[in-house]
Amino acid sequence: MLKTFIRFAIMVTLIVSLAACGAAQPKTAVAPFIESSQAAPVGTAKPVKTRTIALVMKTLTNPFFVEMEKGARKAESEFGIQLIVKTAAQETSIQQQIAIVDELVKQKVDAIVIAPGDSKELIPALKKAQDAGIKVVNIDNRLDAELSKKLGLLDVPFISVDNEKGGYLSAKFVSDQIKTPTNVLLLEGIREARNAQDRLAGAKRAFQENPNITIVASESAHWKIDEAHDVTMRQFELNPTIGAIFCANDMMALGAIQYLQEKQLTKVLVAGYDNLEEAQQAIKDGKLASTIDQQAAQQGYLGVVFAIKLLDGETIAPESFVDVILVTKDTLK
Repeated sequence: MLKTFIRFAIMVTLIVSLAACGAAQPKTAVAPFIESSQAAPVGTAKPVKTRTIALVMKTLTNPFFVEMEKGARKAESEFGIQLIVKTAAQETSIQQQIAIVDELVKQKVDAIVIAPGDSKELIPALKKAQDAGIKVVNIDNRLDAELSKKLGLLDVPFISVDNEKGGYLSAKFVSDQIKTPTNVLLLEGIREARNAQDRLAGAKRAFQENPNITIVASESAHWKIDEAHDVTMRQFELNPTIGAIFCANDMMALGAIQYLQEKQLTKVLVAGYDNLEEAQQAIKDGKLASTIDQQAAQQGYLGVVFAIKLLDGETIAPESFVDVILVTKDTLK
């Protein structure tokens, strides 16, 4: 009898336990997601957006801009940003540069660092970029200050060199070697570009200090080798006694030198600007008298660094200048 009761009690206990296990349980509230590194489980923290900075240059057919990109890439590596490099086909392809800026606005990049091919025509496109919240940094060739102010493109820092000083130093080196009456040819860059205007002004200042020099012609070759060759040929046909040429960049200097070699004119002094490797070799070979190192890589590097500072909310000086360095046979190692 006792054993039967015990078996019955055990069965009742089991039935109650099973019933309890099958009963509906109260729901546990799920804590809302908190965007915090402390609250979130390992591996679920919100990723930090990488800043995208675009470098817009005139072309990569000129080695000067290849060096500029190298400097920008150095900043990319150091600061962990994403660098987009865009260039036009030629230094005269201004509309293409404008289209590039418009596309970058659509891509919603964080900042644009630009070496504009023209000092005025890029301003409306850059104003659109600035209105879209994109930071803008101007390097190499200065944007027109008056038009920028008129259109509302404000607070754009400028990084470059003193182009008037550079033009003066390169031309002065040639001018100092001229002791007898000599005709001089000036090969200009794109006339609408401020850097071309400043280099030309510096060269004129240097030559005008020498009473032996007469500037017989000043013509644009639009920064190009082949055009400089043709302009030089045409000017020598008009003025066969030209004894010196100032070229506002090394590409044009190389074009002028090519013509002089074809005609075996070995005594004509040529001054350049940019310190390209080809120009350095021409100096060593005695074909080019001088050029100017405007530290293209440093300009590219600082352009990206300044863009990062703007994105961080820092105040940047309106203009910053990299030193120009006169390069001659005596200074080349």
